[in-house]
Amino acid sequence: MGTKAIDPQSIRNVTIIGDAEETARVVHRLRRCFGDTENTVHWSMDGIEHTIRVTELSSDALIADLERSIRVADGVIVVVNAAAHATPRLETMLRVADDHQVARLCLVGGLDQPTADFDRCVRTIADARGAVPLALQVPVGAGVGFDVVDLVSLPALERAATETLGSRRQLAERWYRVLRATLTEHRADSLTVGDLHTRIRRRTRNGDIVPILCATPLARDDIAPLLDAVVRYLPSPLYVCQPEHALDY
Repeated sequence: MGTKAIDPQSIRNVTIIGDAEETARVVHRLRRCFGDTENTVHWSMDGIEHTIRVTELSSDALIADLERSIRVADGVIVVVNAAAHATPRLETMLRVADDHQVARLCLVGGLDQPTADFDRCVRTIADARGAVPLALQVPVGAGVGFDVVDLVSLPALERAATETLGSRRQLAERWYRVLRATLTEHRADSLTVGDLHTRIRRRTRNGDIVPILCATPLARDDIAPLLDAVVRYLPSPLYVCQPEHALDY
């Protein structure tokens, strides 16, 4: 039997960069959920199977190694610890990705820690030159019992969200208004969930925005939102126009 051909449009080559402990935790969760021994995840969305190839790199690596790894990546996931008071390499990683026009996502972890500050993470990303941070998810609550709200689907889940969030709904609505304002191109825009996905994808791949996701508590192992975002918003090798990218499928 021959090897099944892989549609290049369904491939995502992703480099996960951040503190060594944080990136290892993300990769470990991927392997634990899918049982893969290699850094490849097969993920189905909308009836299409995608191949996500993951490379892990510590932000403590030499600047030259960081730059090369980011430059040859089709997309980057920058892992940020919300409980850390300083992230000295975050600006460097985002700057290199911006210089080489590499699409990126930010995954905020450590949200179950007492010192976690999601707003500070967003401000830090905003202070780095380049793309505008855009929260697609926000944490509500504090400590190990915190929850994550998906802003893109918030209007479609209005009743359920009201029952779940209670008094914290105002916080989610504030972030949702920022998301809508960032993606609205005309005053009369009436955006569906599909429209939001399309605009997030286009602006992420153009380097205009950095979507921000929240890592769920370790006990849940809910890695699906991250994989959905990788497939929806980060480019395939065919989209990336750099000579360093090789299609080794």
